[in-house]
Amino acid sequence: MKQRIITAIIALIIFVPFVIIGGLPFEILVYAMATIGFLELLRMGNIAKYSIPSILGIVLLWVLLRPEHMEAIPFMWLTKSEILMLIVLLLLSYTVLVKNKFTFDHAGIVLISAIYVGFGFYYLLLARESEGGGLATILYIFLLIWSTDTGALFIGRAFGKRKLWPKISPNKTIEGALGGVLLAIIVSIIFQLIHPLEDSIIVMMGVAVIASVFGQIGDLVESAFKRHFGVKDSGNVLPGHGGILDRFDSLLFVLPILHLVGFFN
Repeated sequence: MKQRIITAIIALIIFVPFVIIGGLPFEILVYAMATIGFLELLRMGNIAKYSIPSILGIVLLWVLLRPEHMEAIPFMWLTKSEILMLIVLLLLSYTVLVKNKFTFDHAGIVLISAIYVGFGFYYLLLARESEGGGLATILYIFLLIWSTDTGALFIGRAFGKRKLWPKISPNKTIEGALGGVLLAIIVSIIFQLIHPLEDSIIVMMGVAVIASVFGQIGDLVESAFKRHFGVKDSGNVLPGHGGILDRFDSLLFVLPILHLVGFFN
């Protein structure tokens, strides 16, 4: 526990100033975190990080992270979907060149990992630049995720009896999940009273429910990855906490969903 607390404090000291500053420094940090998260997934899938598929995956990841207004870099006359198709074809061609030592399944891991991590962190950049106060938007989303985790932990420990999804995450309970949603709603109301982001507090409560539910789904998805690949943590870059994906699994689900429902643009 002591190591977890120390790591969390150091991580916040490093992360928060970049979020506040925004701009290029924040973009560089996000690119770095996304790349580490992508390589964590490749490691779980037994794909070497120093390999042609890994390089192609990182290229795709960085393209997906690219802000829409950036055009003056090589190959950017192609759209993101065109580059995605090109890399799909290259990865499938590579399976033939190495005589299926790198398989169709491996190609799927590379592609899904790049898309999952790339779009998740892309929307983190987009949220920071969003209209109407990007910094407040990010703070609000992080508070919803943290309050969900806190509520699920303490309510689950105190009242949890019915398992939520024991084959994937044995310690999570239905009561804990509902407790996470409840605390997220409470935090949303408090935030709205202090720093309104929308005219309607009902809308903010709805956003809290969506974020809390999908944040917990994102956490379960990461647990399913680790259970499938037989690993305890996605990585060890954060001692006591695991890897980047262990800390940002909820965020990678919440941000795209909140963008799709129009919470930020």
